Amino acid sequence: MHVPFIAVEGPIGVGKTSLAVDIAETFRFGLLKEIVDENPFLGKFYEDIEEWSFQTEMFFLCNRYKQLGDIKKGLLEQQRPVVADYHIFKNLIFAKRSLQPDEYAKYDRIYNILTADMPMPNVIVYLNASLETLMDRIARRGREFEKNMDPAYIAQLSADYDEFIGRFEAANPDIPVLRFSGDRYDFVNNSNDRTEILEEVHRVIEKGAISK
Repeated sequence: MHVPFIAVEGPIGVGKTSLAVDIAETFRFGLLKEIVDENPFLGKFYEDIEEWSFQTEMFFLCNRYKQLGDIKKGLLEQQRPVVADYHIFKNLIFAKRSLQPDEYAKYDRIYNILTADMPMPNVIVYLNASLETLMDRIARRGREFEKNMDPAYIAQLSADYDEFIGRFEAANPDIPVLRFSGDRYDFVNNSNDRTEILEEVHRVIEKGAISK
């Protein structure tokens, strides 16, 4: 395996950032956290998805493009392992759900241009959970712009993630995808659960390092 680049992914509220922080601290990786609160359109998006979706998705795309450019530089020049609490492919999941077909076609062209030479993670940690668990965690973290989230939107987003990750695995058989259920593993509050996940991540990293 080349210099490890791990991306932790999953729907809103599943615990991506918490796990990414644990991985970074355990293995002394660089940590990349996605920009969320800084998006000036996000609150408006959850109030009126159709009206504000294009602006919201373009802001995320441009900022994640810049962050992944920084990852590429670090991987190539500094040889520093990185864990991120997202990967830019999530943009397509959200955009496909929220944009009108003509807007999505434009967005997809821009996405493909910007990401053509971006680094791919060599490990994906995929988290998902039941709607009840996701809504509970969203409520507990108390972000103002998430208070009016429609459970139906979160349920559909979770299903979209499952479908996308399945296609990703089929298209990228050389990239391990580690799946963990947020209902089964409470890695925030249960040290045994956290240790089990981190040990599995370590096994994949070591296996990749040996195989290269």
